[in-house]
Amino acid sequence: MRTRLPAVLAVLGLLLTACTDSGGGSGGVITLHFQSLAWQQESVAANKELVQEWNAAHPDVKVEYVQGSWDSVHDQLLTSFEGGEAPDIIHDASDDLADFAYGGYLAELRELLPERLKSDIPQHSWETASFGGGVYGVPFLQEPRVLIANAKWLKESGVRVPTPEKPWSWDEFRAIAKQLSGKGKYGVAWPLKEPVSATLNFSLSTGGQMFHRDADGKVTVRFDAADAVVPRTVHDEVNTDRSASSATLGMGGSDTLPGFFGGKYAMVPLGFSYRQQIAQQAPKGFEWQVLPAPAGADGLSQGVSPQTLSIAESSPHKKEAAEFIDFLLQPKNMARLALGDWMLPTGTQALKDPALHTAKDDWSTGSALAAHLRSAPAQSVRGYPEWKDKVATPAFQEYYSGAIGLAELRRRLERDGNLVLARYQR
Repeated sequence: MRTRLPAVLAVLGLLLTACTDSGGGSGGVITLHFQSLAWQQESVAANKELVQEWNAAHPDVKVEYVQGSWDSVHDQLLTSFEGGEAPDIIHDASDDLADFAYGGYLAELRELLPERLKSDIPQHSWETASFGGGVYGVPFLQEPRVLIANAKWLKESGVRVPTPEKPWSWDEFRAIAKQLSGKGKYGVAWPLKEPVSATLNFSLSTGGQMFHRDADGKVTVRFDAADAVVPRTVHDEVNTDRSASSATLGMGGSDTLPGFFGGKYAMVPLGFSYRQQIAQQAPKGFEWQVLPAPAGADGLSQGVSPQTLSIAESSPHKKEAAEFIDFLLQPKNMARLALGDWMLPTGTQALKDPALHTAKDDWSTGSALAAHLRSAPAQSVRGYPEWKDKVATPAFQEYYSGAIGLAELRRRLERDGNLVLARYQR
């Protein structure tokens, strides 16, 4: 999820939404409000162009583009839902939908969407936006986490360079990070200002689940051996091998780029879309490449929370809103949106676009990982945001810094975490 746009844009989007009417306009024209969270220049342009194309072809159903912000979208949407002023079409991320879906704020989409769209997006992607037996968002953009590496450094070191066909194991990754370190330089920089999502999603490769649902539908936290592989790797790289810089643990991904460009870190685990920043900001002559994340017992499996499009339950024009979503996510249009955001489309037809399989900027490496992306472990867990903020984030931060050990990490995640989740499952 993006967090770069100032929160003031969310307020502006709310004001714009509050000042307009989703009902029929003058002359019987229906007006739909589409709140987009696109923030990169290319992505905003692609979204606005598609809105213009729709409006040109549909004079009786006008779509108004409303700019939202990833910074505060959850609170902004909650306010608009409760105030009866929600946009008709809502851009969000699947891991933000659970409370809105269970709260009755989002329309159930299975009867609204055309068969073309439902069959084009794989079932494992639909699972990211399914709650309580219903579907409340259309997953359309996703990104694997990858290793962005200093290509020259890797080549000179002589280490085996992984490919999607022959990735590193987590043990091999740790050994190579150590081999690449020394003399004030580090094999890897872990930007873990927000450690929970990265940890849980990487842990799918090792068979980690963290959240377990019983026959009654109740969820409990269990930190098993498979869940510990990735956290232990990070902890040991920082505190034992000294192959990862402790200074980056409190950083966001963008904060590590100056050190990466400056030759301080050989690799940085980042979302696939960070390639745009790197392509734009890397010094002239700097060689970089995309490597697949390490693989575990479950191969290259990785959790993702795709970007989604939903329809407000309060919208009086759900049918028209669904038709706009179908237009926006036609294969050629979905590919345009993916290219604009430097991400991958979920649609199988869009993913075939030749532009997503080029060697330039390593699009081909990312596209090869698409089949391994699965629903993030916390997608449908009610109370996950509170568990993440109050329990898991401080616990992982202390463990990664060396302040607590693995047993204490497990105790906090399970004991304190289950107390939080229990309040949401009474």
